[in-house]
Amino acid sequence: MLHFWFELISISIVFLLFLGMLLFLELGRRIGQRQIALRGKDARVGVGIVDSAVYGLLALLIGFTFSGAAGRFDRRRDLVAQEANAASTAWIRVDLLPTDAQAAVRDGFRRYMDALIAWYSESSAKKELTTQPEYVTAAQGAVWSSAVAACLTPSGERARMLLLPSFNELFDVVDTERAARRMHPPLVIWMMLGITAFAAALFVGYGISNSPKRNWVYIIGFSASVSIATYVILELEFPRLGFARVRNEALVELRAQMK
Repeated sequence: MLHFWFELISISIVFLLFLGMLLFLELGRRIGQRQIALRGKDARVGVGIVDSAVYGLLALLIGFTFSGAAGRFDRRRDLVAQEANAASTAWIRVDLLPTDAQAAVRDGFRRYMDALIAWYSESSAKKELTTQPEYVTAAQGAVWSSAVAACLTPSGERARMLLLPSFNELFDVVDTERAARRMHPPLVIWMMLGITAFAAALFVGYGISNSPKRNWVYIIGFSASVSIATYVILELEFPRLGFARVRNEALVELRAQMK
């Protein structure tokens, strides 16, 4: 359900940005026509220098936010792969335990993986969780307790130095992925991006004011390009809510192999 609301809010923001840019384009065009009527050709003196600076700032902000969002998206996708690798290593090292102690640890491990996958599936469909839910914490505590108990037995001594660090690594990566969900640009960056987009639209309108007719291809193309770029940035910033998803196939495939 939250996925629907996220998309609705994202599209609404982008649509308002698009309409706002059209409004500022028209405002800039009318200001430019008035200045031309009053001052003639002198009205355009220095316009190229000023609007180039604004366009450059807009390009810098879009590039900065897009690059950051793409980097964070790749980072979170890499963390899911690290989780799968850490879980696979821990699963293999359970073999170091005595045969009679392996069943309890493996059973708890399966329940933990089921809880982890359910959590990620839930956050993809319902909410962007930044706090680990109780059922995942309980499953984590259960598998850790069973592993520690098995390693403290005389026959489980040899597994202690390898198995427990593997579980620690897995839990650490899960916590790192959860913390990565909080990493977003500050609000001031988004505000500056919007203000600069409107300012650039104003100068674009001023720049094309010498034409008696509106160039709709240019007007709509400029506004749509900035708006679409903003939408893609939002999708990459929230990869468990939007259409650009961080997939959990690696964890699902590993869980299917845990026989």
